[in-house]
Amino acid sequence: MNGFPLALTPTPVERLDRLAAHLGMAPGSLLVKRDDLTGLAGGGNKARKLQLLCADAVALGRDVLVSGGGPQSNHARMTAAAARRLGLDCVLVLSGDRPARPTGNVLLDRLLGATVEWVGEQSSDELDAAIESACARLAEAGRRPYAVPVGGSNPLGSEGYVQAAGELLDQVPDVAVVVVATGSCGTHAGLAAGLGDHGRVLGVRVGERPALEERVAGLARATAARTGRSEPKGWPEIDHEQVGDGYAVPSPSGLAAIELAAGLEGLVLDPVYTGKAMAGLVAARQSGRIEATTRTVFLHTGGLPGLFADRYAGCWDVP
Repeated sequence: MNGFPLALTPTPVERLDRLAAHLGMAPGSLLVKRDDLTGLAGGGNKARKLQLLCADAVALGRDVLVSGGGPQSNHARMTAAAARRLGLDCVLVLSGDRPARPTGNVLLDRLLGATVEWVGEQSSDELDAAIESACARLAEAGRRPYAVPVGGSNPLGSEGYVQAAGELLDQVPDVAVVVVATGSCGTHAGLAAGLGDHGRVLGVRVGERPALEERVAGLARATAARTGRSEPKGWPEIDHEQVGDGYAVPSPSGLAAIELAAGLEGLVLDPVYTGKAMAGLVAARQSGRIEATTRTVFLHTGGLPGLFADRYAGCWDVP
């Protein structure tokens, strides 16, 4: 099931030889899969999940997508764009307080015509409950809502990364490990299900969700079953050391990794997801988890609009 063509795929794979040399890795051993180039409203990994989720929503006759996330949620921005592509309305439930002015993803949410509900500080599980509550209110008003979980991370959405794993194996048949940010767990779980082995995916924790390994394992198991695959071997591997002070809070290692990728490869990362994921890759190389010749793919999941949010304006002194 490919769903609606919301993502421009296959996304390219590029060598990162200058970064590899800096990390003491062999030429050609470090690559990046550019899922930041999926196209939809600035690109990002969520387009692969939304293709499948939106196809389900339309098949069920729904007329409004309801989802949510953090105040600078990439998923929320892309859900709003997917709704517009399909002629649907969109309601976004965002944690935190309404900003004084819209910047970054919030500006795009407004441009894309989403109705935004600000609900104060909420955990990811609380946000999922708030999404269901919003759906209930809409249904009472005569609408036909479709709940898209935070990050699009259920077995149907995660199937998008089973497909992505197959795409990657066509491009890099000998890939040993994929490094990815682990937030709502769907991308990580889909990759593990598609590759058939938890040991081939190194997740880097970026948020506050508890029991991440158990969540990834359960979602990977359900996603594998959905796609007719066996449960992936092993147990999820997650680096918990790069999260810093929490979700959407820049960490020193993440900011250093952003500067490293930009300075050596012209590769732009973000402070919420990919910067911390790259910090995890650097740490894995330093610890020996990734060896000099380990065929490693960094999954770039997007997030560029977040760099332009007011809350991150002070991260770098720009001349």
